[in-house]
Amino acid sequence: MEPIKCLTGKAAVMNRSNVDTDQIIPKQFLKRIERTGFGEFLFYDWRYDDKGDERADFELNKPESKGANILIAGENFGCGSSREHAPWSLYDYGFKAVIAPSFADIFQNNCLKNGMLPIALTNEEVSQLMKAVEEQGHQLTIDLPNQTVSDNKGFQTSFSIHPYWKEMLVNGWDEISITLQYDEHIRQHEKKEVIVTSY
Repeated sequence: MEPIKCLTGKAAVMNRSNVDTDQIIPKQFLKRIERTGFGEFLFYDWRYDDKGDERADFELNKPESKGANILIAGENFGCGSSREHAPWSLYDYGFKAVIAPSFADIFQNNCLKNGMLPIALTNEEVSQLMKAVEEQGHQLTIDLPNQTVSDNKGFQTSFSIHPYWKEMLVNGWDEISITLQYDEHIRQHEKKEVIVTSY
């Protein structure tokens, strides 16, 4: 996975609460087994009309949201079913971090396991950021090693993250990467097992 250290970029705002995983990635697009290719189906029912044309009033279809790599959303983001495809689709679309007042637990864990940073801030801080994004030239910076969120308009705050997940994201590790670090120990153990079982 790609390491996350200092992420600077444009933010898109989705001022909605209780955005569930069925809307993030509708069920008809869950047939793929790869982690890639889901971005085009992100928020499909909200992004497109019955003819497949973009809805001009949907948040991510607005010109100011194009190219954003940080999503700012309302509380309880990622509720609903536990599909891992939800963070896959957000990441494939281009988002590397999601900021919200709260997240559904399973969605939050799925984000962390798949290289995406979910940041929980207070309602007041999220509202402040949502308003700031409307300003011309707004840039948001997430500093994971120092656990801060700041912008070029004077906003700055800190956030909490479990040390285990912080280390994983900073180094771009997933749980398979952790296991592979013990590859030589595993091989040595397997050799011992072969010797023992050969008697």
